[in-house]
Amino acid sequence: MRRRTIFLMLAAAMAVTGAYACWPRAADLRSFDPAAMARLETAMWRDYYDKHYPALFYHLYEVSRTQFGFSPLKSLHISIAAAAAAKTFQPTRSRQEAGAALPYLVIYYSDLASAAPADVNVEEAARLELDWWQARREKVGPRDYGVTVARVAALTYGKPAHDEAMLRSGIARAEAMAYRDARGQGMDEQDWTEIERQLLGAYRTRKAAVAGK
Repeated sequence: MRRRTIFLMLAAAMAVTGAYACWPRAADLRSFDPAAMARLETAMWRDYYDKHYPALFYHLYEVSRTQFGFSPLKSLHISIAAAAAAKTFQPTRSRQEAGAALPYLVIYYSDLASAAPADVNVEEAARLELDWWQARREKVGPRDYGVTVARVAALTYGKPAHDEAMLRSGIARAEAMAYRDARGQGMDEQDWTEIERQLLGAYRTRKAAVAGK
């Protein structure tokens, strides 16, 4: 009898945990806090360049769970796809090789699309995301690939391709990336603080652009 009681209690606990993890949430890509996004993106950049993939996965999960409101299970799926895309892309040396990351980006944007305020062309968003990743490596200027960053955000949030606020936000993110690229391995804590400050401005602009959508 005691074993049966323990078994039933464990089964009930597993059922509750499973329901909590899988129960659909009212996720919304517009619900993010700009300061939290700036902090988390700065952390993810550090993870990526230090090749700390478990930490990168954790911060990706935190964004999906706390900033967009996805369920734990959906957040897990999103973060696995995003981390796999980054890890696959990092060692590549050509656009052809970089294409190996595209399937993971399609999965990533397919998941995000369920919380978007409008229909998302998932394949185009994934392709453009990979395009600016590679353009940045090819020494394209931040004001140029920043336009592509903005186009991805505009697609995701159902905004026109040349929305002025989205352009400002995308270029601001790209300029933060260029700041990091210019310093390379010489980055110190003050530099990372500066990047977070720049990203905060970018996400504040995006927040204002999508708040009324």
